[in-house]
Amino acid sequence: MKILIINGPNLNLLGKREKSIYGKSSFEEYYSSLKNEFSDIEFEYYQSNVEGELINKLHEVGFNYEAIIMNAGAYTHTSIGIGDAIAGIETPAIEVHISNVYAREEYRHQSLMAKNCIGVIAGMGLNSYRLAILHFLSFLK
Repeated sequence: MKILIINGPNLNLLGKREKSIYGKSSFEEYYSSLKNEFSDIEFEYYQSNVEGELINKLHEVGFNYEAIIMNAGAYTHTSIGIGDAIAGIETPAIEVHISNVYAREEYRHQSLMAKNCIGVIAGMGLNSYRLAILHFLSFLK
């Protein structure tokens, strides 16, 4: 099974920025633990702060991977293009968020991606990614 994890803007700063919201671990540290826990899965990780690069990556893998876990960060609430890219590919995607977006600012309560994803996981910290993997393992059997 091939799973792509995509992180959007500012998620390269995990472990450094707003630790009370996002925690103290970098994503790279967490990603290593995911690869160890799910050693039978072929993972790829991609992060970009640039909207078009995220769309290009979805197009690149959206017909030959089994699953995409997407944390588009702030683009979740603003990018029609990312939502359209998810709608245009065959690979199923789960939208994830580290924080509980519904306990934050009002503008974070709307996702322009969610309707094109098979589900949304929010507010479970970095464990949101693990929960998405577990769902894909059961969903794709």
